[in-house]
Amino acid sequence: LLCEKSGMEKVFFANSGAEANEGAIKFARKYSFDKYGEGRSTIITLVNSFHGRTITTLAATGQDSFHTTFGPFTQGFKYCPANDIDALNEMATEDVCAVMFECVQGEGGVNNLDYDFVKAIEKLGKEKDILIVVDEVQTGNGRTGKYFAYQNFDITPDIVSTAKGMAGGLPMGAVLFGEKVKDVVTAGSHGSTFGGNPICAAGACSIVSRIDNAFLESIKEKSEYIKEFLMNIKGVKSVSGMGLMLGVEIEKDAKAVANQCLEQGLLVLTAKTKIRLLPALNISKAELDEGLNILKEVIEQ
Repeated sequence: LLCEKSGMEKVFFANSGAEANEGAIKFARKYSFDKYGEGRSTIITLVNSFHGRTITTLAATGQDSFHTTFGPFTQGFKYCPANDIDALNEMATEDVCAVMFECVQGEGGVNNLDYDFVKAIEKLGKEKDILIVVDEVQTGNGRTGKYFAYQNFDITPDIVSTAKGMAGGLPMGAVLFGEKVKDVVTAGSHGSTFGGNPICAAGACSIVSRIDNAFLESIKEKSEYIKEFLMNIKGVKSVSGMGLMLGVEIEKDAKAVANQCLEQGLLVLTAKTKIRLLPALNISKAELDEGLNILKEVIEQ
C-alpha cells in the first residue's frame, strides 16, 4: 500500500518516527559507502529541522536547543538555512551523501519550504548523486492534503521516512526506498524486533487504505476553511503550513494563549512564537467550529 501511494520500491518497518529516521540516515550513508567508499557520509539537514529524540536524530536536528545535555552526539551533519539555495550549493561538498528535510518544519515553527528550494535540492541530487531524503514523520499520511508532502513539490525522493498517523495511534514507523537505493537494504544490515508486527500492521492497513483522493480533498477544503477563519481574527498576523498542519503567528504570547485554550477545553500546541494546529484529519465541521471559536475568543479577549 505504501509503495502504491508513494511510488517507492521497498519498505522497512520500524516502531516510531525516530527509528524510521535512523534507518533513513543509515541507508543514505550505506548507499554512498557501497558506491564511493569512505569519506562521503555527511548529511545536510536544515536549520530549525526536527528529526527525533535518539542521539543520532537529535544530531540531525538543526536546532541548538536540542544539542545540549546528551552529548557527545553523532558526527556528520551540516545545517543549512531553509530556503537558502546559495548556502545549500555551498555546503554540497564532496563529503556529502544526502540532503534530509521536512517539507513543512513542524517543531521548528511550522515553516514551509519554498518550491524553488526543494527543486534546487532535486537538481543537486541529480548533478552530484546526493540522495534526497524526506522526513514525512509528521507531514505524511494525508496531513498536508497529499498523501506525502513531497508530492506538493513534484519530486521523487530516494528515501522517505514516515510514522505518527500511519497506524492510527499504534506504534509504527516506516522507511521507504526508491529505485536508486532499494538494493542497499541487505540481510543483516538493519533490523527491528517488533517492527511490522501484525497488530500494528493491521492498524496501518486500515488507515492507509482509507486515505483516498476524496479524503485528501476534504483535508484541503478544511484547511482553506480554517485559514480563512483565522485570518479574520483580530490579533492574527499570519498563517503558515499546509493542509491540517498549520501555524498561527499572533500578537499575544503563544504559550499563554495555548494555556488559556486548554482551560476552555481546546488542546493546541506551540512552535516558537506560533500557535500550532494539528487537528484530526477526519474532524467534523461542527468540531472545527467549536475549536476555532474558542481560539478566536482567547486571542481576541
